Amino acid sequence: MCYASRTGTQRNLAALRAHGWGLLVSRAGAWRTEGFANYVLDNGAWSDFQAGRDFDGDAFERLIDKLGARARWIVLPDIVAGGLKSLELSLRWTNRCLSICPAVLIAVQDGMTESDVAPYVGRSIGVFLGGSTEWKIRNMAPWGAFCRSRGIYYHVARVNTGKRMAMAVAAGADSVDGTSASRFATTTRMLDLASRQTDLWSPA
Repeated sequence: MCYASRTGTQRNLAALRAHGWGLLVSRAGAWRTEGFANYVLDNGAWSDFQAGRDFDGDAFERLIDKLGARARWIVLPDIVAGGLKSLELSLRWTNRCLSICPAVLIAVQDGMTESDVAPYVGRSIGVFLGGSTEWKIRNMAPWGAFCRSRGIYYHVARVNTGKRMAMAVAAGADSVDGTSASRFATTTRMLDLASRQTDLWSPA
């Protein structure tokens, strides 16, 4: 399943609907689902990281109260490239988010290992591959194998090229998200085709 970052451009929204994509609504953006029944919620930590600002927990509370009940899943608050401190933050929010939404994802970051996450994941708690770009690319396949072996939902963030999409498919990702399809309607078809290519080496 492919999710695009929320956009208000009608041409791009029409392209996303035509290809069956869902919408990723971020705490750091506009809190609108644009009529999409299939949407997920992101905590906005990546936008905070890029802007050099602290995570806004109060705003995240308001977002999940407003849209969390109908979301497919929520990305638990995290710290980009924050290792175990990020995991600690995510775990503090787990019960709160699960009280609203039936599924949440732990954003795995630089320095986190499968053994760190294994005690907490399961049917309602999956894995969201975040972290720095270099770390994510290097660890995409191992985290995919970990999730597949335990029947855990696996999402890969920031997938904006055909090559990155092919890597996510090969790693056995259940879903991906990106911004390029939200900005350019012509990109949606290319990414959609890449997402549907069969990879014989995929753990799936």
